[in-house]
Amino acid sequence: MRRMPTQQAFRVDGCKGRDLDQAVHRGRSGISSSKLGRMRQAFRAVPLLFAMALLVSCTSSVTPQHERNVLVIDMIVKLDRGDYWRTIRMGAEVAAKEYNVQLNYMAPSNENDYRDQIALMEKSIARRPDAIILSASDYEALGQVTDRSSYYDIPVISMDSEVASTKVKTYVGTNNYEAGQKAAERLVQLIGKNSQVGIVNFVKGARNADQREEGFLDYVARFPGIEVVDIQYCGSDEELAYRLTKEMLAKYPGIDGLVSLSAESSIGAGRAVSDLGYGGIVKMITFDNPPEMLELMQEEKVQAMVVQNPFNNGYLAVAAAVQAARGEKLEDRIPTDTKLIDLDNMLWPEHQKLLFPFVQ
Repeated sequence: MRRMPTQQAFRVDGCKGRDLDQAVHRGRSGISSSKLGRMRQAFRAVPLLFAMALLVSCTSSVTPQHERNVLVIDMIVKLDRGDYWRTIRMGAEVAAKEYNVQLNYMAPSNENDYRDQIALMEKSIARRPDAIILSASDYEALGQVTDRSSYYDIPVISMDSEVASTKVKTYVGTNNYEAGQKAAERLVQLIGKNSQVGIVNFVKGARNADQREEGFLDYVARFPGIEVVDIQYCGSDEELAYRLTKEMLAKYPGIDGLVSLSAESSIGAGRAVSDLGYGGIVKMITFDNPPEMLELMQEEKVQAMVVQNPFNNGYLAVAAAVQAARGEKLEDRIPTDTKLIDLDNMLWPEHQKLLFPFVQ
């Protein structure tokens, strides 16, 4: 709004506003009392009109047009800590900035308790965001609350770990069955076709955990001489993974190879193998790339890592949520790749980007 000069004199019926009182007191000729009354009313209205115009101007400047087009997207993941989830969040926040999204990132403190995630989903649905991104800690248990979101026309994007709901718009993430097969193939190459194997998994019932385990077991089932002697679940608790691995190695001292299927299970299992002096003797394939695993791989106590692309998972999930919120059609699945990284290829540039996503 154009600002009015402070010294400008308003005119009503040919009389300057600053001379109004003088006209009244001096009895200026040609101005009747009724005309003076109308002039007074007009001048009383000027400050009010000016204030209203100023208010409209200020309101417009506080709420620019682009801010009124912001989409609100809730992202509910499995755990509130860990490099893997931190990298997912980083990718999601980059996409949120690009797509003009208000991203609300939420996670329980315990991946093993799906009830916390259900509560987060219920709170999210009550807020009516434009879309929800969910990494379900339990495939079956999160299905009903995911279905409920469709009653309010809130699209749900499944990321990292799938959910038992036909209402999700798409899945973004790793082909977990294939990733389990990659781990099994490399372990068989290392230990041979007549050997004993142990598995340290994370959450039984989580779709990605189940699919990785299934892929691994289906691959080693091709070799009758390979025996899977034990499968343990640590609930994404590093200390529990440590204890369970020590117990497994004590109970089955003939184990030739171990696979751990998440970052937390890998940290605990890797530390147990190292502390017991089995590093390099018991061959290990791990998942994800926490710093502890990189160190153990350089010490040749871990032979290879199946590394996902969590940055892409987060970024593409937000991009898909934006499309869903706009009513656009999505592919059923948006896959992100995994790489099998070892000492021989860890310095490849494309692998360095996966191993060290926070280094610019």
